[in-house]
Amino acid sequence: MQRAMSLFCRASFAAALLAVPLTMAAASAHAAGIAFVINSRGPSISIVDMTTKKEIGRIPALREPHHLMLSPDGRSLLVGDTSGNQMMFLDPNTGEVRKRLPMADPYQFAFSPDGRFFVVNGLARNQVDVYDGRTFALIKRFPVVATPSHLAFSPDSKWVFVSLQDSDKLVSFDLDTMTERWSLPVGKTPAGVLWLNNEVLVADMGTDYVARVDPHTGKVIGTIVTAKGAHNLFLSPDRKILWVNNREGGSTTAVDAASLKVMRTYKLSGGPDDLDFAPNGRLWLTRRFAQSVAILDPATGEIQIIDVGRSPHGIWLNPKAPTPAQVSSR
Repeated sequence: MQRAMSLFCRASFAAALLAVPLTMAAASAHAAGIAFVINSRGPSISIVDMTTKKEIGRIPALREPHHLMLSPDGRSLLVGDTSGNQMMFLDPNTGEVRKRLPMADPYQFAFSPDGRFFVVNGLARNQVDVYDGRTFALIKRFPVVATPSHLAFSPDSKWVFVSLQDSDKLVSFDLDTMTERWSLPVGKTPAGVLWLNNEVLVADMGTDYVARVDPHTGKVIGTIVTAKGAHNLFLSPDRKILWVNNREGGSTTAVDAASLKVMRTYKLSGGPDDLDFAPNGRLWLTRRFAQSVAILDPATGEIQIIDVGRSPHGIWLNPKAPTPAQVSSR
């Protein structure tokens, strides 16, 4: 009896997954732009209509998705399910699940600028994996201590930099030789990492600042004070503003990208985490502790709230979702 029920549950779950693409495609036909929001404790991906500001669908994940990114060719939206040990490949226009690839603990990940490599931080397994950017064949596994979190590349794709939250360090690997370059302290509980102006910036959650690191030596050469719990870093599309989400402090800070001087801080409760930029200049930010997404207008400071799933983390906007005619013609 127990075995029969188990088989029934599996079959029901599989049927639900197969039904998702049709549901999402139909939903997106009514959207003029859609947002994908990762609900880490859902576990699911919310689809939000960017015009009506309402959730129009939800894609189930296995266990614990966190981050997502568009593939270099723009054809797939990759979603990492960490404890599910799986990478999901979605249609970025409809949310259709096209492929599920087994992958060890894909917490945070990114393609190198030249597309040669796909680097994955295994936060729970204390490992950094380097894959072939086209075939996803594993090239090299680096054991690290401890808790690899975020990453960034040098513009020439030669180096990758990974924050190690539980050792208060930043580690750098040479992707040409597949060797470790250095591993040095950069501040308490480092998280977000970004290359900017020939420096590596690291948001230190256990402090109120972003560390400025020399990419050659790994030494801290300065700090940018923002607010308590500086967590993640984002460069505006015009490359003029560096946005720092201060998760514990409940705010997001605009920093001049050239001078690295703080311009303005916006209060935003609920643990602001990731963000993406809309074409109209507004910021869409996940509120990790508030089951919602905030839309911030930097010009006025006005904030709109959209309810999503539990512990929203990664977010990606597709302002060019298909029109109803394009969907029906497929």
